[in-house]
Amino acid sequence: MARIVALDIGGTKIASALVTLGEGTPLVEHLGKVPTEAKLGGRHVLETACASARRVIEAAGGKVDGIGVSSAGVIDPATGDVTYANEIMPGWGGTHLGAELEAAFGVPARVLNDVHAHALGEARWGGGREATSCLVVAVGTGIGGAFVEDGHIMLGAHNEAGHIGHVSCTDAAGVPCSCGATGHLEPIAAGPGIIERYVELGGDATLADGTPIDGAEIDRRAADGDEAAIAAEARSGHAIGEVLGSLVNMLDPDRVILSGSVAQCGAAWHEAMDRGWSEAVMPPVAQTPVVSGELGGDAPLIGAAENVVASAYRELA
Repeated sequence: MARIVALDIGGTKIASALVTLGEGTPLVEHLGKVPTEAKLGGRHVLETACASARRVIEAAGGKVDGIGVSSAGVIDPATGDVTYANEIMPGWGGTHLGAELEAAFGVPARVLNDVHAHALGEARWGGGREATSCLVVAVGTGIGGAFVEDGHIMLGAHNEAGHIGHVSCTDAAGVPCSCGATGHLEPIAAGPGIIERYVELGGDATLADGTPIDGAEIDRRAADGDEAAIAAEARSGHAIGEVLGSLVNMLDPDRVILSGSVAQCGAAWHEAMDRGWSEAVMPPVAQTPVVSGELGGDAPLIGAAENVVASAYRELA
């Protein structure tokens, strides 16, 4: 049994919990969330993260085996450093996060990128726990993912592997992406892309009370037969299916794990995803199962904790 303080540091909030890992289902206790207040700078975010860790340690009676972190930004897992963060988290890049936490609390600290932590949690303890390899894809406000094999995350030469949202697809031809390229998956298949497309097709930009329309309402309208809603979701689903099929051709995982709010859409989205998949996937891997994630918002916390335990085993070996 290992009792790990788990932190999930995002641009909007910092979640913290005590995660206990053993032979059975992970136990997540003392969950708390606080605003990141990222605009106040990297040092402020670090102080908030430390305060969150301290809260969990006190709730755990003062004894834990380590600290596992899931963080926005590009992370060097070997050092626990944040090597790059965009303008959403000014001053976060360059933070020696792992070293700062170890110095503050005197226990081992291990850090992963948030999408990598999410993928590791699902692969080890969620939808992939019976599989030797998984392609994990999260589709929500953005799109990210990772390939996990035998508990190891494919990180790449620059710790950047898994940027599935920046894979090209036919449905996005000519569409500009926030990264500066064109034709990438994320602008058309993530939640904001569905909303934008719905409005382009004549759908309402706002609800009756004046609030902006959201993806959940578009999904309800698609289920009720709204043609613009159906078309907006279908473009997203088809693009996701095409990219998943192409990646499965390349990686040949045991299964694909699909999570995130967009993956909860109804029939219009899923039927289009199946079409995109069947158009792209090769026959030898066409029966690869595509399953839903099981851990929800706990996935990055559990993955961050798992990374501490896995790192300890590797160091002992």
